[in-house]
Amino acid sequence: MNDIASIWAMLSDVPLVGSIEELMFRGGPVLWWLAIVMLVFWILVLDRILYFFWVFPKSQHDWVLKWQQRTDRHSWYALSQRSAWLSASESSLKRSLSLMKVLVALFPMLGLLGTVTGMISVFDVMAAQGNSEPRLMAAGISMATIPTMAGMVAALVGMFVYSRLYGLAERKQLHLERLLRIHS
Repeated sequence: MNDIASIWAMLSDVPLVGSIEELMFRGGPVLWWLAIVMLVFWILVLDRILYFFWVFPKSQHDWVLKWQQRTDRHSWYALSQRSAWLSASESSLKRSLSLMKVLVALFPMLGLLGTVTGMISVFDVMAAQGNSEPRLMAAGISMATIPTMAGMVAALVGMFVYSRLYGLAERKQLHLERLLRIHS
Protein backbone atom coordinates (compact mmCIF):
# COMPACT_ATOMS: atom_id res chain seq x y z
CA MET A 1 0.00 0.00 0.00
CA ASN A 2 2.92 2.34 0.71
CA ASP A 3 4.17 1.74 -2.83
CA ILE A 4 0.88 3.01 -4.27
CA ALA A 5 0.95 6.03 -1.97
CA SER A 6 4.51 6.87 -2.98
CA ILE A 7 3.69 6.46 -6.67
CA TRP A 8 0.63 8.70 -6.27
CA ALA A 9 2.73 11.29 -4.40
CA MET A 10 5.29 11.23 -7.21
CA LEU A 11 2.56 11.57 -9.85
CA SER A 12 0.99 14.44 -7.92
CA ASP A 13 4.14 16.46 -8.55
CA VAL A 14 3.45 16.31 -12.30
CA PRO A 15 1.48 19.51 -13.11
CA LEU A 16 -1.26 17.81 -15.18
CA VAL A 17 -1.84 15.05 -12.63
CA GLY A 18 -1.93 17.58 -9.82
CA SER A 19 -4.51 19.63 -11.71
CA ILE A 20 -6.67 16.56 -12.34
CA GLU A 21 -6.39 15.56 -8.69
CA GLU A 22 -7.47 19.06 -7.62
CA LEU A 23 -10.37 19.04 -10.09
CA MET A 24 -11.55 15.64 -8.84
CA PHE A 25 -11.32 16.84 -5.23
CA ARG A 26 -13.25 20.03 -5.96
CA GLY A 27 -15.88 18.14 -7.96
CA GLY A 28 -16.79 15.90 -5.07
CA PRO A 29 -17.54 12.18 -4.88
CA VAL A 30 -19.99 12.17 -7.79
CA LEU A 31 -17.16 13.17 -10.12
CA TRP A 32 -15.34 9.96 -9.16
CA TRP A 33 -18.42 7.92 -10.08
CA LEU A 34 -18.61 9.76 -13.38
CA ALA A 35 -14.93 8.96 -14.01
CA ILE A 36 -15.58 5.25 -13.37
CA VAL A 37 -18.54 5.19 -15.78
CA MET A 38 -16.43 7.02 -18.38
CA LEU A 39 -13.63 4.46 -17.92
CA VAL A 40 -16.08 1.62 -18.57
CA PHE A 41 -17.37 3.46 -21.65
CA TRP A 42 -13.87 3.91 -23.09
CA ILE A 43 -12.99 0.26 -22.41
CA LEU A 44 -16.07 -0.71 -24.43
CA VAL A 45 -15.06 1.70 -27.21
CA LEU A 46 -11.59 0.18 -27.36
CA ASP A 47 -13.12 -3.31 -27.45
CA ARG A 48 -15.33 -2.38 -30.41
CA ILE A 49 -12.47 -0.74 -32.32
CA LEU A 50 -10.29 -3.81 -31.86
CA TYR A 51 -13.16 -6.05 -32.94
CA PHE A 52 -14.03 -3.98 -36.02
CA PHE A 53 -10.49 -3.80 -37.35
CA TRP A 54 -8.85 -7.06 -36.23
CA VAL A 55 -11.40 -9.75 -35.38
CA PHE A 56 -14.33 -9.09 -37.70
CA PRO A 57 -12.31 -9.03 -40.95
CA LYS A 58 -11.15 -12.60 -40.25
CA SER A 59 -14.71 -13.80 -39.65
CA GLN A 60 -15.91 -11.92 -42.72
CA HIS A 61 -13.20 -13.54 -44.83
CA ASP A 62 -14.22 -17.01 -43.58
CA TRP A 63 -17.92 -16.42 -44.34
CA VAL A 64 -17.22 -15.05 -47.80
CA LEU A 65 -14.87 -17.92 -48.59
CA LYS A 66 -17.46 -20.50 -47.48
CA TRP A 67 -20.14 -18.71 -49.53
CA GLN A 68 -18.01 -18.57 -52.65
CA GLN A 69 -17.16 -22.26 -52.37
CA ARG A 70 -20.84 -23.18 -52.50
CA THR A 71 -22.12 -24.34 -55.84
CA ASP A 72 -25.76 -23.91 -54.90
CA ARG A 73 -26.65 -20.46 -53.55
CA HIS A 74 -30.39 -20.54 -54.16
CA SER A 75 -31.64 -23.50 -52.11
CA TRP A 76 -33.47 -22.93 -48.87
CA TYR A 77 -30.50 -24.40 -46.98
CA ALA A 78 -27.99 -22.04 -48.63
CA LEU A 79 -30.24 -19.04 -47.97
CA SER A 80 -30.74 -20.06 -44.34
CA GLN A 81 -26.97 -20.48 -43.93
CA ARG A 82 -26.42 -17.01 -45.42
CA SER A 83 -29.08 -15.58 -43.15
CA ALA A 84 -27.47 -17.22 -40.10
CA TRP A 85 -24.07 -15.75 -40.98
CA LEU A 86 -25.56 -12.29 -41.46
CA SER A 87 -27.43 -12.54 -38.19
CA ALA A 88 -24.29 -13.65 -36.35
CA SER A 89 -22.28 -10.82 -37.86
CA GLU A 90 -24.88 -8.20 -36.95
CA SER A 91 -25.05 -9.51 -33.41
CA SER A 92 -21.29 -9.46 -32.99
CA LEU A 93 -20.87 -6.06 -34.67
CA LYS A 94 -23.45 -4.38 -32.45
CA ARG A 95 -22.44 -6.10 -29.22
CA SER A 96 -21.94 -3.58 -26.40
CA LEU A 97 -23.36 -0.69 -28.44
CA SER A 98 -26.61 -0.61 -26.45
CA LEU A 99 -24.66 -0.61 -23.19
CA MET A 100 -22.56 2.25 -24.54
CA LYS A 101 -25.74 4.17 -25.35
CA VAL A 102 -26.99 3.66 -21.78
CA LEU A 103 -23.66 4.85 -20.36
CA VAL A 104 -23.81 7.97 -22.53
CA ALA A 105 -27.28 8.66 -21.12
CA LEU A 106 -25.87 8.25 -17.60
CA PHE A 107 -23.19 10.92 -18.07
CA PRO A 108 -25.48 13.97 -17.78
CA MET A 109 -27.53 12.27 -15.07
CA LEU A 110 -24.44 11.82 -12.93
CA GLY A 111 -23.53 15.44 -13.64
CA LEU A 112 -26.93 16.54 -12.39
CA LEU A 113 -26.52 14.36 -9.32
CA GLY A 114 -23.29 16.26 -8.68
CA THR A 115 -25.21 19.51 -9.02
CA VAL A 116 -27.74 18.42 -6.43
CA THR A 117 -25.13 17.17 -3.95
CA GLY A 118 -23.09 20.37 -4.40
CA MET A 119 -26.13 22.56 -3.79
CA ILE A 120 -27.01 20.54 -0.70
CA SER A 121 -23.47 21.24 0.52
CA VAL A 122 -23.98 24.97 -0.12
CA PHE A 123 -27.26 24.96 1.79
CA ASP A 124 -25.65 23.08 4.68
CA VAL A 125 -22.91 25.73 4.90
CA MET A 126 -25.51 28.51 4.73
CA ALA A 127 -27.54 26.87 7.47
CA ALA A 128 -24.53 26.41 9.72
CA GLN A 129 -22.52 29.58 8.98
CA GLY A 130 -24.95 31.96 7.31
CA ASN A 131 -24.25 33.84 4.06
CA SER A 132 -21.24 35.64 5.45
CA GLU A 133 -18.68 32.99 4.43
CA PRO A 134 -18.40 33.07 0.63
CA ARG A 135 -15.31 30.82 0.62
CA LEU A 136 -17.22 28.02 2.30
CA MET A 137 -20.07 28.41 -0.17
CA ALA A 138 -17.66 28.50 -3.12
CA ALA A 139 -16.51 24.95 -2.38
CA GLY A 140 -20.09 23.72 -2.59
CA ILE A 141 -20.76 25.73 -5.75
CA SER A 142 -17.71 24.24 -7.48
CA MET A 143 -18.87 20.81 -6.28
CA ALA A 144 -22.16 21.63 -8.03
CA THR A 145 -20.84 22.99 -11.32
CA ILE A 146 -17.81 20.82 -12.06
CA PRO A 147 -19.70 17.50 -12.26
CA THR A 148 -22.39 19.14 -14.40
CA MET A 149 -19.80 20.39 -16.86
CA ALA A 150 -17.95 17.06 -16.86
CA GLY A 151 -21.19 15.13 -17.41
CA MET A 152 -22.21 17.32 -20.35
CA VAL A 153 -18.78 17.14 -21.98
CA ALA A 154 -18.68 13.36 -21.50
CA ALA A 155 -22.18 13.04 -22.97
CA LEU A 156 -21.30 15.12 -26.04
CA VAL A 157 -18.11 13.19 -26.73
CA GLY A 158 -19.83 9.90 -25.92
CA MET A 159 -22.69 10.55 -28.35
CA PHE A 160 -20.24 11.41 -31.11
CA VAL A 161 -18.16 8.28 -30.51
CA TYR A 162 -21.25 6.07 -30.16
CA SER A 163 -22.79 7.35 -33.40
CA ARG A 164 -19.52 6.81 -35.28
CA LEU A 165 -19.20 3.25 -33.98
CA TYR A 166 -22.84 2.47 -34.74
CA GLY A 167 -22.45 3.81 -38.28
CA LEU A 168 -19.29 1.77 -38.75
CA ALA A 169 -21.10 -1.38 -37.59
CA GLU A 170 -23.94 -0.66 -40.04
CA ARG A 171 -21.51 -0.12 -42.93
CA LYS A 172 -19.58 -3.31 -42.15
CA GLN A 173 -22.84 -5.27 -42.01
CA LEU A 174 -24.01 -3.84 -45.34
CA HIS A 175 -20.63 -4.63 -46.92
CA LEU A 176 -20.89 -8.25 -45.75
CA GLU A 177 -24.42 -8.50 -47.17
CA ARG A 178 -23.09 -7.32 -50.52
CA LEU A 179 -20.21 -9.81 -50.40
CA LEU A 180 -22.65 -12.62 -49.67
CA ARG A 181 -24.92 -11.74 -52.55
CA ILE A 182 -27.24 -14.45 -53.79
CA HIS A 183 -26.92 -13.84 -57.52
CA SER A 184 -23.59 -14.61 -59.11
